[in-house]
Amino acid sequence: MGLNGVSAAADAHHREASWGRRLLITMALNLIIPIIQIVGGVISGSMALISDALHNLSDFTSALISYLALRMGRRGPTFSQTFGYKRLEVFAAALNAILLCGVGIFIFVESAKRFLHPQPVTSTIVIWVALVGFVANLASTVLLHAGAQENLNIRGVFLHMLSDALMSLAVFFLGIVWLFKPWYRLDPIASWVIMAIIIYGAWKILRDTFVILMNATPSGIDLTAIQREIEAVEGITAIHHLHIWNMSAEEIALAAHVIVPDQMLSKVDELAVEVSELLLCRFNIVHPVLQFETKAYESKELLCTYYNKKRKGRDEHDH
Repeated sequence: MGLNGVSAAADAHHREASWGRRLLITMALNLIIPIIQIVGGVISGSMALISDALHNLSDFTSALISYLALRMGRRGPTFSQTFGYKRLEVFAAALNAILLCGVGIFIFVESAKRFLHPQPVTSTIVIWVALVGFVANLASTVLLHAGAQENLNIRGVFLHMLSDALMSLAVFFLGIVWLFKPWYRLDPIASWVIMAIIIYGAWKILRDTFVILMNATPSGIDLTAIQREIEAVEGITAIHHLHIWNMSAEEIALAAHVIVPDQMLSKVDELAVEVSELLLCRFNIVHPVLQFETKAYESKELLCTYYNKKRKGRDEHDH
């Protein structure tokens, strides 16, 4: 790995350490605030406030799962886990999204009961408790914003915090309305709107984790552009059997067959370093696996067709 690679790895380690500290602060906030909200929700009779509290408790679980995954993800590779544990963060993101959906379904059902049978709400208690919840959740959102741009695991917790801040703000305004009008059916309606936003965000996270777990080509990666860049390197004839996938939400790996003229192995090593630096600087690919060859296989296609041909041959044999 060149100097750029070492610097990038050091920066990534520093960022992850910062994300871990911020997750700990978020956990502390989301363990204290729900207690206040539950007491306030029971006294005031607000389902929206209780829903917000339950969501905050799920946020504590979410932050705990993400923190543990972040810590374990920093462990290096082992003989049984040669890629390390970074993908635990992807599973944590999926689990948090599922938790979000579960909380959303529970709140939807409870809000439906309140819509059919509206109950009076003590607006002053709702206003002050919701305001405290909003400030705490907003602080958590600000803390996690930077990490959410790079890490899918952190993004899951960030969406939890953002949805909680929105819900607390909505409940705060509901409390103000109830000071003047007894429109108590707005309580479950507000819960439904917020839950729709939450479930939409959870669905996006589930979609992103599915793409990673399927080893799909990462978003924003152009395979033909990578082919052009590598084949433009002096001494490289062509590439084929190209695979690009996410090792984790923020780490991209590549495997390719590289065709070169017959030459000394030391020259091939120089080409490998040059291609690796190119892939890191231009495409942020941190783990390239390059198989150098002096002649192509039967197939010169950019994508690997080995498995399709193997299956086709097996089918023909069966018939």
